[in-house]
Amino acid sequence: MLAPNHHFLDVSKSVTGKAWVDRLDEAGLRTATAISQQNGISEILARILAARGVALEAAQSHLNPTLRDEMPDPSTLAGMDAAVDRLVAAVRNTEKVALFGDYDVDGACACALVARYLGAVGLDPAIYIPDRVFEGYGPNVAAIDALIDDGATLIVTLDCGTTSHQPIAHALSRGAEVIVIDHHLSDAELPPATAIVNPNRPDDISGLGQLCATGVAFMVLVALNRALRGENRASSLPDLMAMVDLVALATVCDVVPLTGLNRALVVRGIEIMRRMENPGIAALAMAARINGPINPYHLGFLIGPRINAGGRIGDAGLGSRLLLTGDPHEAMALATRLDELNVERQRIEKQALEEAIAAAEAEIGEGDGPPVIVTASAEWHAGVVGLVAARLRERFSRPAFAFSQAPNGAATGSGRSIPGVDLGAAVLAAVHEGVAEKGGGHAMAAGVTLPGGQLGPFRAFLADRLGDAVDAAMQDQALRIDAAITARAATAEFLHEVERAGPFGAGNATPVFALPAHRVTYAQIVGAGGHVRATLSSGDRAKLGAIAFRAAGTPLGEALLAARGDAPLHVAGTLAFDNWQGREKVQLRIRDAARPAQ
Repeated sequence: MLAPNHHFLDVSKSVTGKAWVDRLDEAGLRTATAISQQNGISEILARILAARGVALEAAQSHLNPTLRDEMPDPSTLAGMDAAVDRLVAAVRNTEKVALFGDYDVDGACACALVARYLGAVGLDPAIYIPDRVFEGYGPNVAAIDALIDDGATLIVTLDCGTTSHQPIAHALSRGAEVIVIDHHLSDAELPPATAIVNPNRPDDISGLGQLCATGVAFMVLVALNRALRGENRASSLPDLMAMVDLVALATVCDVVPLTGLNRALVVRGIEIMRRMENPGIAALAMAARINGPINPYHLGFLIGPRINAGGRIGDAGLGSRLLLTGDPHEAMALATRLDELNVERQRIEKQALEEAIAAAEAEIGEGDGPPVIVTASAEWHAGVVGLVAARLRERFSRPAFAFSQAPNGAATGSGRSIPGVDLGAAVLAAVHEGVAEKGGGHAMAAGVTLPGGQLGPFRAFLADRLGDAVDAAMQDQALRIDAAITARAATAEFLHEVERAGPFGAGNATPVFALPAHRVTYAQIVGAGGHVRATLSSGDRAKLGAIAFRAAGTPLGEALLAARGDAPLHVAGTLAFDNWQGREKVQLRIRDAARPAQ
């Protein structure tokens, strides 16, 4: 338990039950002061850097990240050289190559990236994205047969394949070879592929395990580009750097840490994306009604969900086709269809979430409840269970699974975790112990299939395996504050300076600012999502627009509504630009609130 004097603004328990603490300790404060003085930057920007582990000598490079500085030798990845040798042979012999991808944003981006590159060097790769409901995750024997029957001699799996022993062995038995490009956790025994490039395989020592699958695919293409240049093909090679927008999109949407190489890829990728040279991304930005320059928030919350909508409730191949097309008219048609599917997905998700919240609240009851929430229903669409799990985790501050059940009791589900609790490893252990039929993932997200009658044993297995880790993680649920500011200080100039430490996301947390003793002059529930929009006013009467997403009916939402015109509140949140009709305004996205000590 933190000592009272460590509580930011003396908030030991906010309206959501969290303590507020300074993100910096004493040593961090000294580092921040040195960074500010030696680099001529504001104290708040220096605090943000120091709080994210940036050392004094690394401050300048962090503020100006480049791919040149961060790019490692691709050959440090296990399996890389074998994969490149096989791809060079495919290019040399103009082979029929098939790409088998996952049905999420990372899979769609990886397929589009590799297909665009291989197309530019003379191949015409086929793309196969499985149906989430009828085929499930990863390669399957029927799909492998279809690709080989269509002439494929080389199958490249993207964002999947690391645990696909049987389908890969089947491909080999039919005379085709397989290259796996993936980032998910693996078994100790790898499938019999020609090459497996996955920084999270047990024998990989590259230190690149934080890459998403599209990031790994990009590394493969960097190595392939180098090899083909050595074959005197330099004049016909595509501009690989122009494709980094796809890597940035996947990196943000797959919620991998935005540090090191990932951060440099996102910075460069967003620069390219803002030129709107990819017709698919440009069409999605228009369909999502994005105002102002594209930023990581747009990727994660507006563009990404629309790509995912195809894989969740529609045609799983729509996303990769959209990102690959060079035709603006086709791109607009595909983006419009994905936008329609996203609206339908929101409706389906809302109904399932209401039922899941009711079930979770009944399970938790008046006590602490289980360490991992596990909910299931035969009425839930398999395409939205991951989203339901994410909302449950957000609402109850613990790992959560949501399952879609078949008539025979079998269940297919997704889980989302909290920092410090490795869900992917737990699911792999459940498979090894016979509790689950198949599954995998990474620390923060996992998918799993259960045979009939195993929902109860799976729930008990998670409670036993993860109970201590969840308890420890929930004890550390304090809201970490970067600095205190006022409504008047929250200007566009201030936010532009803060963004120099970005892009923010997983592993590079978005700065959280506390606004002490501000009055809520307006608060209202808006939108189908149950958001609470508010206006905050400081003592000097400066005003700042604010919004608390999905806060209606929660302690935070109720506190904001109750505070209208009443006593001041401490309010904490993140700052973002709200571009409307060409005007750049700053908005506070409220995370928490607390009543000042009397």
